[in-house]
Amino acid sequence: MSNSNRTRRASVLVVGLILLLPTWSGEAHEIPADVTVQAFVKAEADRLRMLVRVPVSSLRDYDFPVRDPGYLEIAEAEGLLREAAGLWVAEYVKMFENGIALDRPTVSAVRVAIPGDRAFRSYETALANARAAPLPNNIGLPIQQAMLDVLLEWGIDSEESEFSIESGLAHLGIRTVTVLRFLPPGGAERAFQFTGHPGLVRLDPRWHQAAFRFVALGFEHILDGIDHLLFLFCLIVPIRRFWTLVPIVTSFTIAHSITLVAAALGLAPNTLWFPPLIETLIALSIVYMAFENIIGAKLHRRWMIAFGFGLVHGFGFSFALSESLQFAGAHLLTSLVSFNLGVELGQLFVLTVAVPILVLVFRKWLPEVMGVIVLSALLAHTGWHWFLGRGGELLQYDFTVPVMTAALAAVLLRWIMLGLIVLGALWGLGGLHRWVGERFGGGSAEAEAPPAP
Repeated sequence: MSNSNRTRRASVLVVGLILLLPTWSGEAHEIPADVTVQAFVKAEADRLRMLVRVPVSSLRDYDFPVRDPGYLEIAEAEGLLREAAGLWVAEYVKMFENGIALDRPTVSAVRVAIPGDRAFRSYETALANARAAPLPNNIGLPIQQAMLDVLLEWGIDSEESEFSIESGLAHLGIRTVTVLRFLPPGGAERAFQFTGHPGLVRLDPRWHQAAFRFVALGFEHILDGIDHLLFLFCLIVPIRRFWTLVPIVTSFTIAHSITLVAAALGLAPNTLWFPPLIETLIALSIVYMAFENIIGAKLHRRWMIAFGFGLVHGFGFSFALSESLQFAGAHLLTSLVSFNLGVELGQLFVLTVAVPILVLVFRKWLPEVMGVIVLSALLAHTGWHWFLGRGGELLQYDFTVPVMTAALAAVLLRWIMLGLIVLGALWGLGGLHRWVGERFGGGSAEAEAPPAP
């Protein structure tokens, strides 16, 4: 018999043996699609406590005892549940006191809870529930609906220390949402909600820690926000002079700072159609600026156009920032200013990189007029497709005329105040640009776009 025939027969035999193996359904160890984790953190004297509620089904690789038709045997499962809590919860939570990692926490208590249990409405009731007597074993609780309350404890030096957490509980499900509430000594409860792994979270950040986090966040956001970058490129293409562009970009930053702060203070309309409206207008801003480049518009007023569209982009920034403001602690204003500073630094970084590249491209390969038209046409093409797509989504919403109420009148009054702030900023920037033009001889964007052929 040839070697090839022996190999073929051996392969068939292996395949046959595999097919004869018993089938494993995998039901006991499937990763849940959506998991919600509830948690409290509180320091008391020399103890730091964390109460966690997770679905029992998220504690995989354990065959918890059940009885027909699938009810959890609570008394028999207690030992396995404590072991699973140590492996799947305690091992994935890291606490830091004043920047120093604490030892692995002790699992002080575990208790099965029913899904409708409202113990986690407060820290006190959650703690009492975790320490209470177990549920009666004869309760009919399907294992897929059972919840597990876990009490973790660390030894600490002082309840007044600065505490941080690295939560790795995202591994419990394909998509894990964690709702974490921190109770500082003598302070108001602070709530955090994050999806997946948020990295190091300072539960009570100092102002400089919050500032650093949000400067980095603003810098990263401008580099990740492709629509904001394309708008910035629309500003750069016809000018290509760093110091001429700085006041224009700064006008853009001041404008989006105003609407970003306004949105953080609750001035943005709380309607479903507002975010798609802003996204559509952002796409339109790219199209407008690109076509202005193509037709050869004068640029000495470009800072005003950048300011106007900056108001729109500010609301766009607020959508990305809204989930991150929870990490500001008590330093909301500091975090907002820091985020805007990070955005400005990101924009200046883009200018520093893009301007020399464009200058080189125009000098070596593209004629002046053709280069502006071709690059602007590409930007307009992208912006136009975004505008059509986002505009189509916007038109799917129902727009209704709001009924005039006292609450609506208060909102309109705040919008009038916001309008006055915008006009004041515009007037101040106009004076600044005139002063720069007189002092430095047209340094404030006294340039023209190349004429169209």
